[in-house]
Amino acid sequence: MGTLGQAPRKRCMGKVHVAVASQDDRELVGFRHEVAFYEGVDGLPASVLPFLLEGVEHGEPMLVVMLPDRLHVLRDAMGQLADRVEWVDMSTVGGNPACIIPAWHDFVEAHPGPGPIRGIGEPIWLGRRGVEMAEAELHEALLNLAFDGGPAWRLLCPYDVSALPGDVLEEALRNHPVRDGAQPVISYAGHAHALRTFSQELPAAPSDATALPFGRPDLGTVREVVRRACEAARLHPSSTDDVVLAAHEVAANSVQHADGGGWLLVWDEPGALVVEVRDHGHIYDPLVGRNPLDVASENGRGIWMANQLCDLVQVRSGEQGTQVRLYAWL
Repeated sequence: MGTLGQAPRKRCMGKVHVAVASQDDRELVGFRHEVAFYEGVDGLPASVLPFLLEGVEHGEPMLVVMLPDRLHVLRDAMGQLADRVEWVDMSTVGGNPACIIPAWHDFVEAHPGPGPIRGIGEPIWLGRRGVEMAEAELHEALLNLAFDGGPAWRLLCPYDVSALPGDVLEEALRNHPVRDGAQPVISYAGHAHALRTFSQELPAAPSDATALPFGRPDLGTVREVVRRACEAARLHPSSTDDVVLAAHEVAANSVQHADGGGWLLVWDEPGALVVEVRDHGHIYDPLVGRNPLDVASENGRGIWMANQLCDLVQVRSGEQGTQVRLYAWL
């Protein structure tokens, strides 16, 4: 799969289906993005179990998306009530953090009301690669843009204070307006923080990266250069096809929307092959590639496809132009 013209192999999770329970129409209005802190996996139930039990009491649909060891601990703590919750592995859903918001959109759309719903999602954990952590933090900031002003629901994001560094915990407080169910977070930075992060330039490519300026006549050369790099890195043939297709789609976006072309950069990092497409264009929607895809629109299609095809995708756009960086793990 992954050859040009074929449907991409989907790395993001498909639609989430959770049984609808009867619900009360209570006072929650709009989206409430909450943070909770816990001490190690054994301390997780004390931090988040009240949130789940309250949802059971009110008959709310609930989805928990965390790593398997966390799911196991919480299911045991819930006992017979565990069947009232849908449990999903975050490493499957959110290995590429850009795939998490679409999964929450599916959950929200599957439960249109009349009452609220709730979820728990832990996109940040010790052991994430540095670039994954950066994208997971951007994801947390973008959640507020994605769902503010929409239906009533609560999303609780737990952070392990025994494992995560202090700067990650500080960023969590900038990205969540509510802590421990009701306390406003003074350091919450609002939508401006997400927009500012999205507009910042990514770290520079190494000086020995393969570099190629391209225009419309050069898209075949873009595919050839990326394929050779994938083969040199000994990617599996199916993964090679996926990365080539993703690079083509993003480069085609540059041709169509950014003065007819841009620059291709390819390099190796420890454990990864990296392909970057950059141009002088400007993306104004920081949720590009994360919102539900409009099949009738060309806008965002290339980045949406890249998110399905690659292990990680970074998008930044500001005064420096636009960078789309694709990762394939080796």
